[in-house]
Amino acid sequence: MSTIKIEAIAPEASRCGESPVWEEKSNSLLFVDIPSKKICRWNSLTNQVQEIVVDSPATSVAIRRSGGYVATVGTRFCVVNWENQLVSDLVSVDQDKKNNRFNDGKVDPAGRYFAGTMAEETAPAVLERHQGSLYALFPNGTVKKYFDNVDISNGLDWSLDHKIFYYIDSLSYSVDAFDYDLQTGLIVNRRSIYKMEKEEQIPDGMCIDTEGKLWVACYNGGRVIRIDPETGKRLQTVKLPTDKTTSCCFGGKDYSELYVTSARDGMDPDKLSRQPEAGRTFKITGLGVKGIAPFAFAG
Repeated sequence: MSTIKIEAIAPEASRCGESPVWEEKSNSLLFVDIPSKKICRWNSLTNQVQEIVVDSPATSVAIRRSGGYVATVGTRFCVVNWENQLVSDLVSVDQDKKNNRFNDGKVDPAGRYFAGTMAEETAPAVLERHQGSLYALFPNGTVKKYFDNVDISNGLDWSLDHKIFYYIDSLSYSVDAFDYDLQTGLIVNRRSIYKMEKEEQIPDGMCIDTEGKLWVACYNGGRVIRIDPETGKRLQTVKLPTDKTTSCCFGGKDYSELYVTSARDGMDPDKLSRQPEAGRTFKITGLGVKGIAPFAFAG
């Protein structure tokens, strides 16, 4: 049994780090700092972080098949040209809800960019409820709205056979599953597959490993948990040195490293002094499992 090791990477702490994505060709981790309006790229070879500052909360980022990246900024799907530091709008959503913004997003196996919205928070996890929706940007540039009445649209991923879509609306304290059609992107038959335990707190971002198990970051719970979506059982808990763990993804040269983002916004000075690594991004090694490469947006 290998020993689990946790180390903080990327020297600067984020106010609210989110949406980690491993980019194999650059040996880099992409992530965002939502309230700082930053899209970040940490180079694992140099330990340097480059960033692009945008005009609204940057909430998720993904790789684009044709080069560069896509991101959700405010209520807009955007294209990111890293070399020129340019961010171009593609399409906006929730135009009737001026207080909304996107939250987490991820590309599906067919190259569609799924992302959901929420009302802007007055404090971490404090907001007007039921204001969000789940959307997908299709490669042809059209946007589909799947459902509304969402509190905090969060973690999402797809089963290894591409038949199930996993989704988290954080304030439901549940990980949900839908039947998913790869060809059309249709999702139906929503059900809960895991209910959070009290000490696990709020489910946030998540990812899948090569055994089809889900890793869920627990906001205010200071941990990531590994769950079996078929049995609904928790298989493993890995505790981190800060409470506000936000999201996770596998990366590294063989996808055997789990990267976990975290936040420091909403922590008082006393708690920050006891959790000096709050807001840092962590690399966990020795888990004995691997993840899969992220899918790229096909538009």
